[in-house]
Amino acid sequence: MLSNTRRPDTLADVIGSIPGRVSAGTVAEAARFGQIVAVAIPVHAIRTLPPEAFAGKLVLDTTNYHPEPDGHVPVPDADQTTSSELLAQRLADATVVKAFNTIYFRRLLEDSRPDLPAGQRLAIPVAGNDPAAKRTVIGLIDQVGFTGMDAGTLAETRRQQPGSPLYLAYAENRSRQETVTASRLQQLLSPSPPRATADGGRP
Repeated sequence: MLSNTRRPDTLADVIGSIPGRVSAGTVAEAARFGQIVAVAIPVHAIRTLPPEAFAGKLVLDTTNYHPEPDGHVPVPDADQTTSSELLAQRLADATVVKAFNTIYFRRLLEDSRPDLPAGQRLAIPVAGNDPAAKRTVIGLIDQVGFTGMDAGTLAETRRQQPGSPLYLAYAENRSRQETVTASRLQQLLSPSPPRATADGGRP
């Protein structure tokens, strides 16, 4: 079930373009409908979500914070919290897992490779505070032909938000028609080693 901020009938063309059993509903109806509920909205719109409709759900956070043109939000602007933590605070009775925010949406259609070994597929970072929920999302990612990798907690989603080296690496690899494999993603998630000074000590 799909939803938007307008009326369900405005999604008629989208619903008609998707094969299978697809329907449209209000935000609350869509949240209650799914076992896994994907959220893909501007960060400033998080405050409009009805928390009670998401209670008990696994929420897949695909959002990215783009102050321009979406609008500034003071808390992430000040880096006091991540957009994923902001969503988790709003949906306090749900379990939030961050994934799919680093890849352009068309790659979900064009780069799915269930025929390849996991190590050769496009890898997708998965972050959250609940290990079981992360395993569920990683399993879902495998089903659709990609490789999910544990990227830590919601606080650590700073490593995959817009402007981060990891996020930029995905954009660069896409422009080169290259694949961020699991081994490359692991390198991007690893902390950089301390830089040595000329005398072999630490700066």
